[in-house]
Amino acid sequence: MTPRPGAPGRYTADLPDRWNYWLPSGGALMSAALRAARAELAAPEMRPLSATATFCAPLGEGPLEIEVEVLRRGSAASQLRAHMWAAGERAPGLELTATFGREREGFDVRDVEPPPAKQPGELPPHHHRRWVPPFAYNFEYRRAFGDEWWREDASAGGPARSGYWYRYRVPQRRPSGVLDPFALPPIADTMPGALFQKIGPEARRTIAPSLDLTIHFLEDTRREWVLTYAHARRARAGYATADIELWDDEGRLLAYATQMMILRTRRARRA
Repeated sequence: MTPRPGAPGRYTADLPDRWNYWLPSGGALMSAALRAARAELAAPEMRPLSATATFCAPLGEGPLEIEVEVLRRGSAASQLRAHMWAAGERAPGLELTATFGREREGFDVRDVEPPPAKQPGELPPHHHRRWVPPFAYNFEYRRAFGDEWWREDASAGGPARSGYWYRYRVPQRRPSGVLDPFALPPIADTMPGALFQKIGPEARRTIAPSLDLTIHFLEDTRREWVLTYAHARRARAGYATADIELWDDEGRLLAYATQMMILRTRRARRA
């Protein structure tokens, strides 16, 4: 993330193709916009609380432009807006709103328990299919919930839930040693698999680009592994909604996210 000289609030980034599914992960784009917002706020004592990204147009890999505006700079919380577009174009690709806040004294309540998953060391490494998107190679991952829904002999109609353990191959740490919270949106943006568990192998030609993604950042961790637990509650009329919990391997709820997706049939890949 590089500030543009002589242009307050303007940043540039270069997104490599290793964050692609068919196009770059919406979560990775969201992380880039959040990093620009954090840089513009320049208040390290404020941690991210929540953010919503709206994906207005497809963005490819390559150079990006980001413009950040501070909407409110408060003593307890600050709010920012960011616009992202492909370099050389001015049409909006991603719109982001984000809230940062200082930690304060208050209630400490959690009315949800970690899902009953085995620890990552108890699960076999996930074996790739013949082709997987470049995005997947950023992680070690292990399936904690769900089946191989893409297999010809897989059955449909099971619970619309899925879950994986993820660990970045390149550690994503803040100077304090905690996992960078902006490493979480790419992991959160993996909800379509929950829907595909319900549909079964018929979903192999389906892609589910994000229309929006909202994430609430809840707790920090120094652990490496992140567990996802996704639920696709409803799909109809070419769209689907899902939500996801992100946990560490010591039972901390790191984040909660939800999104709306558009369902499309992808073209077959050329041999």
